[in-house]
Amino acid sequence: MKNIFIALIFFLTPFLASAQGPRMDDGKWESKKVAFLTTRLDLSPADAKIFWPIYNDYVREQNTLRKERFQKMISFRKIKEIDELSDTEIQTLIQNDFAFKQRELNIEKKYYARFKANLPLKIVGKFYRAQEAFKKEILNQFRGANPPQRRTD
Repeated sequence: MKNIFIALIFFLTPFLASAQGPRMDDGKWESKKVAFLTTRLDLSPADAKIFWPIYNDYVREQNTLRKERFQKMISFRKIKEIDELSDTEIQTLIQNDFAFKQRELNIEKKYYARFKANLPLKIVGKFYRAQEAFKKEILNQFRGANPPQRRTD
């Protein structure tokens, strides 16, 4: 039973971590990301006309999935103890998490195919690299705002 609890914590940690720390509404994050991508991708006007509508659809689908996943997490948080759940309920929680991850991967693959079919592969590669660079930058900003606490005992 402890292993199942540990597994659930492992799956839920990203959501719990995102609920803490300085908050910026999604619109501000997305604005920052769009500015970052604009700089990094340096798209021609023709490529920008193709890229941004696909990107906007991509973000919209990701956000819809995140909201749905968040709603599932709210119901999970109402459960006081894992010990109160049956094995079937625990298994369902874990399988639901797998299903969300699969759906997220399916969205990634779908939009990779759309980007690749409509844009030069170098731009697609720059996009994925820029997304990772943006995540690192945000993480570094977050760490700067919340330096690790040193133990004094």
